[in-house]
Amino acid sequence: MSAIRKIVIANRGEIAVRIIKSAKRLSIKTVSIYSDLDRASPHVLMADEAFHLPGKTATETYLDMHQIVKIAKKANADAIHPGYGFLSENAAFANLVESNGLKFIGPSAKSIKIMGNKIAAKEAVSKFQVPLVPGDDKAIEEITKGIEIAEQIGFPILIKAAAGGGGKGMRVVNKIEDFNNSFKRAVSEAKSAFGDGSVFIEKYIEDPKHIEVQILADNHGNIIHLFERECSIQRRHQKVMEEAPSPTVNESLREALGKAAIDVAKSCQYTGAGTVEFIMDTRSNFYFLEMNTRLQVEHPVTEFITGIDLVEQQIKIAEGHSLQLEQANLTFSGHAIELRVYAEDAQNNFLPSPGKLVTYSIPTVDGIRVDDGVLEGSEISVFYDPMISKLIAYGKSRKEAIEKLLEGIEAYVIEGVQTTLPFGKFVLKHPSFIDGSFNTHFVEDHYLPTIKNEFNQEISLAGKVAAYLYNQNLKKVVLPNN
Repeated sequence: MSAIRKIVIANRGEIAVRIIKSAKRLSIKTVSIYSDLDRASPHVLMADEAFHLPGKTATETYLDMHQIVKIAKKANADAIHPGYGFLSENAAFANLVESNGLKFIGPSAKSIKIMGNKIAAKEAVSKFQVPLVPGDDKAIEEITKGIEIAEQIGFPILIKAAAGGGGKGMRVVNKIEDFNNSFKRAVSEAKSAFGDGSVFIEKYIEDPKHIEVQILADNHGNIIHLFERECSIQRRHQKVMEEAPSPTVNESLREALGKAAIDVAKSCQYTGAGTVEFIMDTRSNFYFLEMNTRLQVEHPVTEFITGIDLVEQQIKIAEGHSLQLEQANLTFSGHAIELRVYAEDAQNNFLPSPGKLVTYSIPTVDGIRVDDGVLEGSEISVFYDPMISKLIAYGKSRKEAIEKLLEGIEAYVIEGVQTTLPFGKFVLKHPSFIDGSFNTHFVEDHYLPTIKNEFNQEISLAGKVAAYLYNQNLKKVVLPNN
């Protein structure tokens, strides 16, 4: 075992701040990196040292792996923590870090590579009898072959990019007439987003729920799961609200999900913190979706219900320690819900809303946690992800957690940009969220129709007001005598 004395955080914003907090509790020094735009950001001010990365865009700064490793060596650091996003799931970066005598606080490059390609991941987990969505797990290049597979599976089907996620390179096809165009668009988008146009086809699960399981694995063969998270509230296939535990998962299903997640970790000899994602149908049949080989944005809800600091566990695993947690002794209590506070206009198809935080005041409510990396006056840039913060509420029950989060939303003051706070309030008050019957189509089924209806009502009201004023003005007109 080798103690880590200093960590370079290869990230920015709230996750960089989050890592610094755990490192300080462990008496580990931290080194931040920053772009021109982030010069006065909290993660820079909080770290023991900070190094400048010239440039504004992600490619010029936080994706420059060679420059980051040079900084780590210059700072005499022992390790690099990638956070999430940017280089966190880049096998080449993990290799580069290790080859320079530094610890990569994450899994091996081999594990990242296997789970980073959906076809390779499905092949690996199939050896452990992990449930898979019906489909073909081989890359498809010819449209005729794709049509043949689609007809065998039966419509609707899903065309998915092999090398990516986040909804890119993904197309739902409901009938054969739409296949050609959808296939070409999926391949083109996959090439553009990931540099790899490989796609595969699987059965499209209608009305699904998105359930994921947090796992921890050390270098001594010990693997545990820390229960599930419900992540079905999404826009553009990306999560906006998560909770733990899921309101629709019972004990037997929880045990089955946990076992499957551990088997996925075994399939790629995983170490560190990771998340195994599943899709679940209306009959509670679940299927492996993918594994995220990093810390998740939504990790705080798991920390709330288990009392376990996941960043601390990552660091200890990287140091070579054995897990001091045993599955048989693990329990959770209460309920936690997280809202991702994005600078987005939810009423305008969640389009980014960049700008300056003219007013920024976080809620100080019992049971509320705010993970952020901004200050009043901070600029939400078009060059990076528009996340401002994560607003997390904890309660003894799900009902109490919902009430706490609503209280937190009301007390959160952000001016200068549009945010997802009003959307969060809409979700928390909606009957399908309250009773747990919601699925990944919540936005399309409930939110967008409501917004459209409200817009039409406003247009109608405006028209009536205009007509009334017009008629009133006509009455006041004095007609000339002939």
